[in-house]
Amino acid sequence: MMFDTTNTHYYSLVVDWDGYTIGYYGRIFEARNKTKGGSFVGDEKEFFKFTLGSHEVIPAFEEAVSGMALGGIRRIIVPPELGYPENDFNNSGPKPTTFSGQRALDFVLKNQGLIDKTLLFDVELLKVIPN
Repeated sequence: MMFDTTNTHYYSLVVDWDGYTIGYYGRIFEARNKTKGGSFVGDEKEFFKFTLGSHEVIPAFEEAVSGMALGGIRRIIVPPELGYPENDFNNSGPKPTTFSGQRALDFVLKNQGLIDKTLLFDVELLKVIPN
């Protein structure tokens, strides 16, 4: 199922995601360590949920999920301008859920000029909920 993102109707999306730094030795800052591509299993609160078009997430996430098929997986390379514009993952999702992940992402974002702030995300669209 594809969903139309061109109208003014908002959707809540439930996604699973993994995040990696590129300039910091490809370090993982979020990974749930489970098989990808399976059917939606589990409670929504175990996954990342946001409303498309609400600017709750970094611009790259908005672009990546727009028009994705349910169950689809996308790998996205995120340049700094589409990532965390203020270098603060606390202002826009998705956010790392572990302390070590937060430290790795924070280190990359705060060391502008020393480390390439390009990021890589694998995103799986698990559920679409019309609002």
